Amino acid sequence: MSESLSEARKARARTWFETLRDDICAAFEALEVALPAHAPLADRAAGRFVRTSWSRADDSGSRPISGLPEIGNLSAGSAKADPGGGGVMASMQGRVFEKVGVHVSTVFGEFAGEFRKDIPGAETDPRFWASGISLIAHPQNPHVPAVHMNTRLVATTKAWFGGGSDLTPMLDKRRRQDDSDTVAFHAAMRAACDAHAPVAPYEKYKRWCDEYFYLRHRGEMRGIGGIFYDYLDSADWEADFAFTQEVGRAFGRIYPELVRKNFTTPWSAAEREEQLVRRGRYVEFNLLYDRGTIFGLRTGGNVEAILSSLPPVVKWP
Repeated sequence: MSESLSEARKARARTWFETLRDDICAAFEALEVALPAHAPLADRAAGRFVRTSWSRADDSGSRPISGLPEIGNLSAGSAKADPGGGGVMASMQGRVFEKVGVHVSTVFGEFAGEFRKDIPGAETDPRFWASGISLIAHPQNPHVPAVHMNTRLVATTKAWFGGGSDLTPMLDKRRRQDDSDTVAFHAAMRAACDAHAPVAPYEKYKRWCDEYFYLRHRGEMRGIGGIFYDYLDSADWEADFAFTQEVGRAFGRIYPELVRKNFTTPWSAAEREEQLVRRGRYVEFNLLYDRGTIFGLRTGGNVEAILSSLPPVVKWP
């Protein structure tokens, strides 16, 4: 394990991810309550998050991690002990959010042999520790964009941060770089990077996001982009951590703002149809290209946990 990652730093990172989870869940529940009486679906009850804890049964590397399937292994359930760590899945279905999950986990153990060569620092020592938050929101209203955000800290014989956030408008007329939502989201991510420019080059992280969230078989991006970064180890842990925190704060400021801006807009049957078809693209990306999803499914993981990011209703024309 990385000697540079002290127990104190692990605790600080874990506390931050859990605090961010609490703040985001509170903000999303507030949006459910704030839906005006004249808005679509306002006659329904406001949603509330349901939290489900899970523990790893052991640290032998037999099953992938819920919420962080790309970096380790778990057995979700109600084990009496958690020798390999565990996490909490927070899920909500409401009148603003058709489905949203905000998951945190802190896990440790050993990487399975076939994956060690692909993980920095795991070739000579398979032990790992990882903590993070993973979020995906699928709103009811087609005028409100879907969103993804995650940040994490991983340690093997090396230690690094990774994560990012990207926005996916559902309607073609909103999937433009000059759309006001797109402009605002990019500005928020740029500001997060610019505030920590020595470790967070915005143009690099924006380009990385565009290239990663790309459906090669369709020749199109999943959404309008955002930022994506990985293996961030600048030799200044405090600077890397501060940037990772700022990504979470920036998301917490901008996304609720975009939801409030759009959640009273009425929609037509045709726009709902377009939303469901666009969600199909989201499914295609996650099942065909997403590294975490592929890793988890290939190692016999908890399917419900791994696929919790998928939309609840989807359609292909």
